[in-house]
Amino acid sequence: MNHPELIRPETLAQFNPEKMGKTTIFMSDRMLVGLNAFEPGQEHSLHGHADQDKVYHVLRGCGLFLLEGREIEMDAGAMLVAPAGVPHGVRNTSDDQLTVLVFMAPAPR
Repeated sequence: MNHPELIRPETLAQFNPEKMGKTTIFMSDRMLVGLNAFEPGQEHSLHGHADQDKVYHVLRGCGLFLLEGREIEMDAGAMLVAPAGVPHGVRNTSDDQLTVLVFMAPAPR
């Protein structure tokens, strides 16, 4: 993808019936912008990043966000921050698709 250009993240969603879909929208040494696409029942298991902050912003759908031992319901328009070292994950508990914009800084290596 060429940058800078107008981006409509929801048009880049890659849904996969076998596992969560992932799309990288932009990546530099400083930041990653990605899109996670979940079919009903799919999840991104609880995990952590020792040196990276992560921001989730729900574009469409709803689900549970796992953050430091809590389950937080989120829907379109909601945002959640997982600071470095804090375990986090996502689970689509609805009957509809879930699309989540993801920002990570610094970018994974």
